[in-house]
Amino acid sequence: MERILMLSVHGYVAAEPELGKPDTGGQVVYVLELANRFSRLGVGVDLVTRQFEDQPEYDRVNELFNVWRIPFGGKKFIRKEDMHDHLSAMTTNLLTKIRTNKIQYDIVYSHYWDAGIVGQKIAEELDIPHVHTPHSLGWWKKTNLGVDISAEEMERKYRFDERIKKEYFVFQMCNHVIATTIPQTELLKEHYDVLERRITAIPPGMDEGRFSPVPGEEVLRLRQKHGFHDHDAMALGRMAYNKGHDLYIQALPTILSMVPDARLIAAIGSEESAQDKKGVAELKKLAAELDIADKIIWRPYVPDEDLADYYRCADVFGLSSRYEPFGMVAIEAMACGTPTVVTVHGGLFDLVRFGRHALTADPNRPVEFGTMVALPMLYPKLRKEILVGGARFARQNFGWTGIARRQLDIFEQLIAKHSNRESAF
Repeated sequence: MERILMLSVHGYVAAEPELGKPDTGGQVVYVLELANRFSRLGVGVDLVTRQFEDQPEYDRVNELFNVWRIPFGGKKFIRKEDMHDHLSAMTTNLLTKIRTNKIQYDIVYSHYWDAGIVGQKIAEELDIPHVHTPHSLGWWKKTNLGVDISAEEMERKYRFDERIKKEYFVFQMCNHVIATTIPQTELLKEHYDVLERRITAIPPGMDEGRFSPVPGEEVLRLRQKHGFHDHDAMALGRMAYNKGHDLYIQALPTILSMVPDARLIAAIGSEESAQDKKGVAELKKLAAELDIADKIIWRPYVPDEDLADYYRCADVFGLSSRYEPFGMVAIEAMACGTPTVVTVHGGLFDLVRFGRHALTADPNRPVEFGTMVALPMLYPKLRKEILVGGARFARQNFGWTGIARRQLDIFEQLIAKHSNRESAF
């Protein structure tokens, strides 16, 4: 295997990604980290995405890894929910570029349904295998959205029915699906009729060199630098309903009843997004109604270079998602030695051991979630146990190099079977 064509169509994909911008979060981190590790292991990678606004055609990351942008759909940002109408143009433009430049790929690896549609056609045209990672599933999101809107309005805004049909096509036609969690594999089998032998569950990874614990004296210095106090809990993530930031705020009165000097450091959303500003304004309104507005410190932008230090500064990190396919921010926090409370509604819940690696709770039950966040603040012995256990767990199980090797093993098997014209997996 010499070269991989990776596809991640939506959002702001770049060598130095602008995390927090619309549709730019965990998936972008995932594809960039994997591509970096593939190249570190000696395999060439072109990570192809959409070119829009004033972005350059290429970011040359290293000798073996490029971010390559293909123009389609005009110059303006397009939501991932609205990519349906433009994917044929991307397929044509990308294939033309590949053939004009006589580029040879061994395999296509696509991410999310939009890239999956493009990836399947590219793989068929180039006669090479296609592997797909869904990241999230339309069926689950439609079933668990929890927004009080009519079915007609939901379809107009999210286009779930169209998405689910296209997901079904991609899952049936591609050579293999790499899911990120065991529960996701079960959903793929039950609701998309994917054969078990054509799915492998491989969790996301984290940069084990960047996210690691530091001594207590260093934590005190970092807290002073970044304005953290003892008993500061932390929330981090995009401004999205499924992230459950409102549920964390509803749990804060319980935290305060047990730890009166606690605060919530809310690193949520982006200052550049009008939609994020609206969502944060609604969260602030909720905090005012609960009479806890003075207990929340809003940090809408955390520089990427400071992210690990923010994790280290927090007394507890909480992942309060209504649904989280995996929860990379929780793994990063654990790797930094921060006691973490993980939502029960996601893949990470099935992997961690309660009380040893992390604590778990249902964020839909504010008293339960708030109690779990407060416990490490109240009991130093418990805090130390999950600080050490969580960091060891994250490093041993979620380093990116090991994740990349596991995926390359699957790619090589598929390439060998495809070259022999046997049915892959």
